[in-house]
Amino acid sequence: MKRRHAPEHENHERWLVSYADFITLLFAFFVVMFASTQADKAKARAVSESVRDALEQGQFRSVLATVLGKGRHENDRTAADPRVGAKASGAGLKVLDKDVGSPKSGQETPPPADLVKSAQTLESALAEELKKGKVAIGLEPRGLVISLREAGFFASGDDIVSPSSLPALAKIASVVAALPNPVRLEGHTDSLPIHNSRFRSNWELSTARAIATLELLAGRYQIPRARMAVAGYAENVPADSNDSEAGRAHNRRVDIVLLTAEGLRWEPAAGAAANVKDKQK
Repeated sequence: MKRRHAPEHENHERWLVSYADFITLLFAFFVVMFASTQADKAKARAVSESVRDALEQGQFRSVLATVLGKGRHENDRTAADPRVGAKASGAGLKVLDKDVGSPKSGQETPPPADLVKSAQTLESALAEELKKGKVAIGLEPRGLVISLREAGFFASGDDIVSPSSLPALAKIASVVAALPNPVRLEGHTDSLPIHNSRFRSNWELSTARAIATLELLAGRYQIPRARMAVAGYAENVPADSNDSEAGRAHNRRVDIVLLTAEGLRWEPAAGAAANVKDKQK
């Protein structure tokens, strides 16, 4: 006798497939709407790209983190303060961002040069100066920072570069000349006010020292002036505490900064003034 098969039960949960597709499209729609309202166009574009990637790969968790401001694109904005980072051990080299020298997530173009290798070269060449505390070398998201401290390069309250510091400057200039990176020369002082026959304030002293360093790099070592810029910060960006003499000595310095692509984001673009004038016509 032929056995009768029990009739198959109808699957009443097939609607979940269509519902999931609908929720996915609705989520993508609201994310795109959110991105279109952002003033930060770069972030809006990054969010849109993340949604597209997630739709293709199913990685919704990372997209949600990005929308909430905790994703990989939000992390790129932490470089808004170029001096934020964690110190690493070394004879004088401070690595403030492990990713310096390699492209970050979401970047299509790598930094202009391998500054990590250049930092190691300088650390070796300036071992004696590092040991004596005349120079400090650090890697930050904005670039390679070479700090020329007052004790090794300037007389107190003066902007004339000491002749005894020229051998160290020659080593630094050889590395700077071999790289294509733009260079920013930043003058810094301690918090003690200055007022003498030459300088009325720490602003004037810090800027004058940065200019003196630029003139030496351009005139003696043929670093193109078009690659360099000068800034004076007075006592406003200390590297150490101003509560002790040792800390104040660290703060009196000129920083030679070889800028990365990240550092260039905060620099004025060439021709920007001309573009503004054209728009005003």
